[in-house]
Amino acid sequence: MRVAVAGGTGMVGRYVVEELAAAGQEPVVLARSRGVDLLSGGAGLDDAMEGVEAVVDVSNVTTMSAKKAVPFFDTVGRNLLDAGARAGVRHHVVLSIVGIERVGHGYYQGKLRQEDVVKEGPTPWTVLRATQFHEFVEQILDRMPKPLAVVPRMRTQPIAAREVAQHLVKLALAPAQGMAPELAGPRVEQLVDMARRLLRARQQRRPVLPVRLPGPAGAAMAGDGQLPLGPGPRGSQTFDEWLAEHVGRTTTP
Repeated sequence: MRVAVAGGTGMVGRYVVEELAAAGQEPVVLARSRGVDLLSGGAGLDDAMEGVEAVVDVSNVTTMSAKKAVPFFDTVGRNLLDAGARAGVRHHVVLSIVGIERVGHGYYQGKLRQEDVVKEGPTPWTVLRATQFHEFVEQILDRMPKPLAVVPRMRTQPIAAREVAQHLVKLALAPAQGMAPELAGPRVEQLVDMARRLLRARQQRRPVLPVRLPGPAGAAMAGDGQLPLGPGPRGSQTFDEWLAEHVGRTTTP
């Protein structure tokens, strides 16, 4: 089966492509670096979608602004659905985030719009909400100017990106099911503690400054707003196990 992966060169997307190939499927990467512009909906998209039966959308934009996130996810979602309808796609799978309606900051407003676009579209769909990845804290630290590491107070139940990709592939190869059970990691963690453990593992001396974000969004993040509400599939790799596996190649000078 030909399965298109929107954002297939990104952190989760690369794993999705690997898992599809390992499952004997034919992944088709939809990314600007592969000549496909998801925002314009034109260049290369229809050609890439030829013969595709399922789409896995893990496209992403780096922003906390609703003014950027909402139009991005709206446009990419509509372009993928329109191209999928022309190609005869039978299943559209989207990766979303646990708790987006409870936290509601700008980026999450974009993810909610993405979900709405898919639900209103012509193609049978599955939305998988997952918790933050183990890799999330690494992204925060690497994007933060040194020497301080300003980390939001957040309770999360993190999961390895590879395990999310494995679950997405299983969903894509099965019939559409609408809102799938929420996916989370094996253990609840404090993001600030995760940051400190990552820095220790990297042997980096860098002060961590915990910050509670203002308003209802900050309160939800510091509380249970991003934890799964009910039972569902759980990843097996803990954050400490992920650290032990990855810290050697993530260490920076």
